[in-house]
Amino acid sequence: MASSSDAGSRRLAAILAADVVGYSRMMAADEAGTLARLRAARRDVVDPLMAEFKGRVFKVMGDGLLAEFPSAVQALRCAIAIQHRLREGDGLQVRIGLHQGDVVAEGGDLLGDGVNVAARLEALAEPGGICISGRVREDAAGKMPLDVEDIGTPPLKNIEQPVHVFRVRLDAPERPALALPDKPSIAVLPFQNMSGDPEQEYFADGMVEDIITGLSRMRSFFVIARNSSFAYRGKSPDVRQVGRELGVRYVLEGSVRKAGSRVRITGQLVDAATGVHIWADRFDGALEDVFEMQDRVTVGVVSAMEPNIRLAEIERAERKPPQSLQAYDLVLRALPRFYSYTREGHAEASRLFGRATEIDPKYALAAQYLANCHFQPWQQCWTDARPPLDEIMRLTNIALEHGGEDAEVLAMATHMVALPGGDLRGGLALAEKSLALNPSSGHVLTLAGQLHAFAGDTERAIDCLERAGRFNPLGWQPLNYGLALAHFVAGRYEAAADVSGKLSSGAGSFNPLTSNIVVYVRLRAATLGLVGCIEEGRQAVVRLLAISPAMTITLTRAYYEVVTHNLFKTSGVLDALCEGLRVVGLPE
Repeated sequence: MASSSDAGSRRLAAILAADVVGYSRMMAADEAGTLARLRAARRDVVDPLMAEFKGRVFKVMGDGLLAEFPSAVQALRCAIAIQHRLREGDGLQVRIGLHQGDVVAEGGDLLGDGVNVAARLEALAEPGGICISGRVREDAAGKMPLDVEDIGTPPLKNIEQPVHVFRVRLDAPERPALALPDKPSIAVLPFQNMSGDPEQEYFADGMVEDIITGLSRMRSFFVIARNSSFAYRGKSPDVRQVGRELGVRYVLEGSVRKAGSRVRITGQLVDAATGVHIWADRFDGALEDVFEMQDRVTVGVVSAMEPNIRLAEIERAERKPPQSLQAYDLVLRALPRFYSYTREGHAEASRLFGRATEIDPKYALAAQYLANCHFQPWQQCWTDARPPLDEIMRLTNIALEHGGEDAEVLAMATHMVALPGGDLRGGLALAEKSLALNPSSGHVLTLAGQLHAFAGDTERAIDCLERAGRFNPLGWQPLNYGLALAHFVAGRYEAAADVSGKLSSGAGSFNPLTSNIVVYVRLRAATLGLVGCIEEGRQAVVRLLAISPAMTITLTRAYYEVVTHNLFKTSGVLDALCEGLRVVGLPE
């Protein structure tokens, strides 16, 4: 019995409503026997389970009862246990409804919508079955195995707000969780049609199919086929359940909503192991441009998901104990060290990539990153020793042999073939092949733009880089560097200075005074020298010498003329670069 101080207090509670099936008929046929069966069921089944799951019966109505629980999970576990125990008995059946909502305490009784909804759900349950609200299902998601049938939002007597209702499948065998592949794995679920317009269903399906196709081009991803993903059509599955059943780490879900002549598509990427949202975005457009919009959404989703999944995978690998790391995890751990562009980070990245290639000598991405590691010290001008070209090209050839159909491997190989390999056209050919596999890659378009600039085809370079900007609307350091480089090669120094200024301001930017990337800071310093911004250029030189104390104009010439085989194909560009550096004080 609640104390008088509880009277009128409001709280959130999980409510279980139960009712005996065929009570009136059984009482008419055998009143004494029916009452005895009910007492036995209460004594031997209900009361012990209520105590086990911390439930409290607050009302008994002859053929039914109402109980409260401190959590929806405890209420659901108790309901399932009651049904299973009653099946082992003398045939007595009950219906059970569960809801989590607000209740008001009046003495020992509870009132309110939380109780009313649970009672209405009990009436929808099948004999020996359980119906739960969406709030109960959401709270239980990931905390217990649960197979449900989505029955939508049926009208509930005297309940104004719609309630999403699910039937619990008590007899469905629990499917064992599939093992996760050792690469990012993803399922794209059918997008929900929120507009009620059947035509939008076809639009949404076509878009999902395109997204699946786009992701499938990335050989570094494991993508579930359409027929398995579309098995969840019309359902509201918990992403954790999808992850277990399909053996994937990530789930993409979304919706389509039509409003007049406009349509809005939303998408969200969820970690199926934790339920944490990794990425979300929305896209708006006009219905008359529906196919163009479908392409835009597909490109936007695929290009945004790739780096977000990569970051999530890196974070996951960082949390793993070192003794359990395999080749894939080692590469993930190495990536942030590699892209730190510091001596310490480079040394650790080389060690991790090297271990990955020892574990799996045919691991193409590990081999290609290790090749890049051999070149990085020269690119950063940390040493005047010649880079080990034979070893760089040996590792690159291994990568291309075993990963020549992987867009990411091709992108990495592009850099090595063109710069230390001296084959600018060969590097561009690899970039084109990579883009054929993954047309949504802003990274590869940026690399292609930089190589076209070195080759002297500055207009084509700018076209590639502007297309890359479509995939990186918030800005990206290599993209801005590529644009500055193209203008510099074309002799448009004011434009190069303007674009390279974006390297130190705005979204996706970096500050040349703190950057660790030599080629960016060096280009900015030279450009400032040529346009007369001497003091700012000298500050950039100070940073350049902090990264590489041995940096000189002679070392700069050696990098472009010898190490990268006369990388600038346009006459006079290297002379202009060196003159700009000389003006702002870089030593000869």
